[in-house]
Amino acid sequence: MSSFSNPHYMYLFNLKNGKKKLAYGQSPEDALEILSIRLTPAEMAEIIPTEFEKIRQRELQKYVDQLG
Repeated sequence: MSSFSNPHYMYLFNLKNGKKKLAYGQSPEDALEILSIRLTPAEMAEIIPTEFEKIRQRELQKYVDQLG
């Protein structure tokens, strides 16, 4: 089955330091799972999993200065 049949979205998760972490996935939970593959446990602990915003890729430029 093609990955195009399962849409993925971009999510901005709030961090404890006030910045945001960009992730992508089919759902917020999927996005966090994907992040956990490439981040250390300490970096994952900084993410607030219940505080996120779903964004469009074309809006990403508006959030660049908030990424951490």
